Amino acid sequence: MSSELSAYVSDTAPGRGALRPARSWLHSDAPSRSLNGPWRFRLSPTASVAEDFAAEGFDDHGWDSIPVPSHWVLQGDGIYGRPIYTNIQFPFPIDPPHVPDENPTGDYRRHFDIPADWSDAARVVLRFDGVESLFKVWVNGVEIGSASGSRLAHEFDVTSAVRTGDNVVAVRAHQWSAASYVEDQDQWWLPGIFRDVTLITRPAGGIEDVWLRTGFDDGHGHIDPEVTADAAAFPVTLRIPELGIEQVWATAADVAPLDVAGVQPWSAEQPRLYDATVSTAAESIALRVGFRTVEIRRDRFLVNGRRVVFHGVNRHEVHPQRGRVFDEEHARADLARMKRFNVNAIRTSHYPPHPRLLDLADELGFWVVLECDLETHGFDKVDWAGNPSDDPAWRAAYLDRIQRTVERDKNHPSIVIWSLGNEAGTGSNLAAMSAWVHARDAGRPVHYEGDYTGEYTDIYSRMYATVLETEQLGTEGARSTLMNCTPAQSARQRTKPFLLCEYAHAMGNGPGALDQYEALVHEYPRLHGGFVWEWRDHGILTTAPDGTPYYAYGGDFGEVLHDGNFVMDGMLLSNDVPTPSLHEYKAVVQPVRFVFDGDTVAITNLRHSADTSDLRFRWRVEHDGTPVDSGALEVPVVTAGESQRVPLPKIPVSPDAETWLTIDAVLAAGTPWAPEEHVIATAQLDRSIPRPVPAVRLRTGWQPGDGTLTLGIAEFANGSLVRLAGRAATGPRLELFRAPTDNDESPSDGVEESDASIAGVSNADLWRRDGLHRLTTRRISLERTADALRTTDKVSAANSALSVMVESVWSLEDDELELRVEIEPSGGWRTVWPRIGIRFDLPDGTAPVDGAEWFGLGPLESYPDSLRAARTGHFSSTIGDLSVDYARPQETGHRSQLRRLTLASGDTEVLRIVAIPDTHGRRPGFTLSRHTPQQITQAGHPFELPDTTTSHLIIDAAQHGLGSRACGPDVWPEFALRPESRTIRLRITEG
Repeated sequence: MSSELSAYVSDTAPGRGALRPARSWLHSDAPSRSLNGPWRFRLSPTASVAEDFAAEGFDDHGWDSIPVPSHWVLQGDGIYGRPIYTNIQFPFPIDPPHVPDENPTGDYRRHFDIPADWSDAARVVLRFDGVESLFKVWVNGVEIGSASGSRLAHEFDVTSAVRTGDNVVAVRAHQWSAASYVEDQDQWWLPGIFRDVTLITRPAGGIEDVWLRTGFDDGHGHIDPEVTADAAAFPVTLRIPELGIEQVWATAADVAPLDVAGVQPWSAEQPRLYDATVSTAAESIALRVGFRTVEIRRDRFLVNGRRVVFHGVNRHEVHPQRGRVFDEEHARADLARMKRFNVNAIRTSHYPPHPRLLDLADELGFWVVLECDLETHGFDKVDWAGNPSDDPAWRAAYLDRIQRTVERDKNHPSIVIWSLGNEAGTGSNLAAMSAWVHARDAGRPVHYEGDYTGEYTDIYSRMYATVLETEQLGTEGARSTLMNCTPAQSARQRTKPFLLCEYAHAMGNGPGALDQYEALVHEYPRLHGGFVWEWRDHGILTTAPDGTPYYAYGGDFGEVLHDGNFVMDGMLLSNDVPTPSLHEYKAVVQPVRFVFDGDTVAITNLRHSADTSDLRFRWRVEHDGTPVDSGALEVPVVTAGESQRVPLPKIPVSPDAETWLTIDAVLAAGTPWAPEEHVIATAQLDRSIPRPVPAVRLRTGWQPGDGTLTLGIAEFANGSLVRLAGRAATGPRLELFRAPTDNDESPSDGVEESDASIAGVSNADLWRRDGLHRLTTRRISLERTADALRTTDKVSAANSALSVMVESVWSLEDDELELRVEIEPSGGWRTVWPRIGIRFDLPDGTAPVDGAEWFGLGPLESYPDSLRAARTGHFSSTIGDLSVDYARPQETGHRSQLRRLTLASGDTEVLRIVAIPDTHGRRPGFTLSRHTPQQITQAGHPFELPDTTTSHLIIDAAQHGLGSRACGPDVWPEFALRPESRTIRLRITEG
């Protein structure tokens, strides 16, 4: 690579020639032309190829065609390279600001037409809304300039280079540049022109920029306008017809604040917008104005004077086929889904999204933390040596990034916090960014999690704090020294609102303990909630060697360096399917709380500002899951933050069945994001009459036998089950193993909420160490009576002295088959167990078991620390729908607190199972799957699971919790499963 070119790609400056200052993304009636569509394209393996392609007469007919916007690595079935996923690691040597000569470089060309009526334009501007990572632009062979800042907008004045009629634009985009060092976000590296390219006219007498700052106080609105235009553009007129505003400013000096009466405020719950225009004789700008005031008062974050609780998600821009290319229909559906699941806030991790997304956030209603396009996490590898955040050579680039972020999006009422970036260490450049934001926009606070000492930010922010630590941070009067802080710095941070900018890492099956974090928010006003990491998985749709489609993660594209499936950590699967964790989240953060007390229920409105006039309250009563009565619950309108106690309906209680009352708060009318009757919040009350548990019949007269016999619908050979209800079957086999979740596979960091951890070792490794996935059995005894069979087995693993004694008693009780299994571990077990259960294998025969109906918790999977979304009822499902297709196969499908279970083959009932509580009243759970835990563990992707029609039923006396240890705290001690004695007792009848 030539020294000139090397200097170009390693230049820390933000580029040359892009217009400054940056300005808002405005809806203008000035003529414009989209340059989206097919472009001619050529990919070179290095940046050093000649730039002759930019010449106006260059022959590009031999080039391919590629759509713009797009990522070249997602086009052409891999002929343009492949995606790379890293979380922290740099996929190139850490040699700032230099990058390798092996630098994939994409050259783009397209023709465009300038109409004759554009000749009156004062200027013509070429706008790029997103190019990764460094690009240079030519128009008609004239070099226009260059820019970096992949998720930022850059505009170039091309007036002198364009002409009426045919023109040609050429762009060279480099995958790697100095900018890559400050764009090390946890995501796929996806080069190319991935956002819109637009040609914009700037009319003489037009408006360069507009900012309508707004405020709200007690029914009164306030507008503080800023209009950027030449003196010749005036007069300028502001119109808000709905408010009767038509304000004319004759000169720039006349532009002044104005107060407005009769204004309704904007909030995430009631996103009231007013259509406005700012016009000159030559141009009209359309805006949607929302009135709201953001302030920090002591340690409270307030909007319109009321404390905000962020029930938020971190949102990357990602699609399994388009990558970060924006699709408005999909984005609107995505945000509507968030609203349906009670998400009220978005952190734009870790860069500004496409600007239309913020229009949607204004319209649908979200609190937005708008983050700058900045992360240098890879410098952690070298203890932050050379980190750009404290290097003056990078100051201009840092300031350019925050300026383009704020200026582009400053008109959005949904944005209530500016964030400097993510995981970029700390240093003077970040402090300079913060100082610039404070000077430019005093109406919004500044966030940056890495400012642990609170030197330049307004909010104390942390990632993945444990429940205990979060509680300590919320406790008034706590004076302990905070992480990485001196006592004085700790005191400063304690004066600020606290925010979990990332928590509850939603990777695979998990997280657990969402309800514990939520409880703290309502107990300690300083705690303002947080943002789950993250909203959706980042899988890229591709195909296996046999053509099977699947969602790929790190390593699936042959990357030299990658971070595996750590990119699959969302509450939404890559194909837009909500995971059980999203349902759990919805239930935990529901904005209406129900507290039952005798024959009344206290209904509390937890919203920020909206009352409950948009809701109806429905009730229903079920006996063993069968509806028997229902109606409307009369609830007076409850204002935000208040409660009302209302009487419960008369509940018909059954002496022979469980009686459950369910209350739902539903939408009284449809909204842009959900239909009428959409459920916002739910609660259940158990009004069952206690019934005695059948006593275990004591038997005597046990005699040794060969174990070959029939007991009702069960047939045994040598003491082992061989047939059940006329079908081949084996079991019960002790099952202590589950296919490890991503949290199970994560090593402990030694700072755990469970005391059953070993620093640096994952639970899954401990389970494999103890051989839980490869248990073997030695029969100790085999006995029988006329109507019973008893076996005692010692279960252990090779190269281990640890064991579990399992006594299984099959008997006929009142002409029904009963199985009672007593499980007792030996001493010496030193870690948690994933489960305590028994497994039955049901080969397919002629009609495989393919579905289940049950009375218990459902409809989705549930675990000890993830139960809030589950309700007691009667449910049914196919065997396939009982499991979740996590990107990496793992434990899935457990349904808790089982009462009755029916297994079916098509429409035919095969077996009915009644689960009898143990002596402590604990009920088992069940899992029904086509695959054993061991088979699931062996697969890296769903398509790698073997084809089989055998069904595997596991009845669990207990399961270990989920936690969020993949990036966060371990399972809470209350939900950690330690080796212990358990009993499983079932009644089994033929279907």
